[in-house]
Amino acid sequence: MSPEGSSASSSTPDEDSVDVGFARDMSVHHQQAVEMSFLVRDNTDDEDVRLLAFDIINTQANQRGMMLGWLEVWDMPKSTSTPMEWMPGHSMPDHEGMDGMEDMDGAAALMPGMATDEDIEELTAAEGRAAEVLFLELMIEHHQGGVEMARAAADAASTEEVERLAGGMVEAQASEIDLMNDMLAARGA
Repeated sequence: MSPEGSSASSSTPDEDSVDVGFARDMSVHHQQAVEMSFLVRDNTDDEDVRLLAFDIINTQANQRGMMLGWLEVWDMPKSTSTPMEWMPGHSMPDHEGMDGMEDMDGAAALMPGMATDEDIEELTAAEGRAAEVLFLELMIEHHQGGVEMARAAADAASTEEVERLAGGMVEAQASEIDLMNDMLAARGA
């Protein structure tokens, strides 16, 4: 969306805003995508899958850093005991004390598209074509959940930076979903 058509501003959002909630939750969501990408990168020799994993690692680690930076600038905590409250229809039970990577073992697995602990264990153990197929299947679902979250944030953000980043995520991840579906089909999956 162009700045002229934007209703968002560059002001500091409230703690219970879509902007803050999205930045917190998408940071956790992105961290899992990075983790899964490192796992497949180390468990396959397929250059196409390794290149995709490299792209996801770099893009999502950079975006995660931006979102955590915004939380710092906004003077907001980087975690919450109530993830997903910002997104209608997706609030989760209170999980006091979750922080960073610990989120993935509990409530964060309930975010749209998040892989379960069992999925991560299976991907860790998989090698070669099995790792490629599992990674692509998990990452397609992960990106679909990310698109859902990003679309909700782009539509309701109060800051231009969140609106722009979330809108870009929708486009980029939808494109990667198409690519990953083609890669799955090429592997007969």
